[in-house]
Amino acid sequence: MPFLIAVLGLLGAAAIWWYRIKAMNEAAREVADVVGRVQGNIRRKKLRKQAALSPLTAIDDPVVAAATLITAIVSEHGPILPQREAVLREVIAQIADSPKTTDEAVVYAKWAASQIDDTTIVIDKLAPFLRERLDPHERDDLIRMLNRVAQGGEQRLRIADQRMLRLRQKLGFEVN
Repeated sequence: MPFLIAVLGLLGAAAIWWYRIKAMNEAAREVADVVGRVQGNIRRKKLRKQAALSPLTAIDDPVVAAATLITAIVSEHGPILPQREAVLREVIAQIADSPKTTDEAVVYAKWAASQIDDTTIVIDKLAPFLRERLDPHERDDLIRMLNRVAQGGEQRLRIADQRMLRLRQKLGFEVN
């Protein structure tokens, strides 16, 4: 009889330990799943950020860069309607070599601006590119072009002071 009690005690202890190990194993799996999800989210966020920049990194023409910059800032207030697009085409045509270049620049600008959610990313990426390729007079013309597109169209837009300040800083203007 004592032998039977000892065997039952050992079996009971083994069952308790087996259950505890099984519970710890499940907890470890859950922790590993959470860590995997967090790492996956970090990787996806990094990829999304790279993908957000990719339409901008492909730009190597100042005309396309100017069109994209203007389009992104103006489209922050809503979609670009036909009258505003006509004003955009008009100002881009003044700096483009040909009507074909104008069309390509405007189409690409509209597409790129729709791909990027944050206008500050567009400013931070394209303004230094334009600063390198434009002289001070041309950079000033770019600001005037932006204001002209904002004022043209169905209704006048007021570009946020912080956007203009950031743009002027990134273009290399002295800002007080």
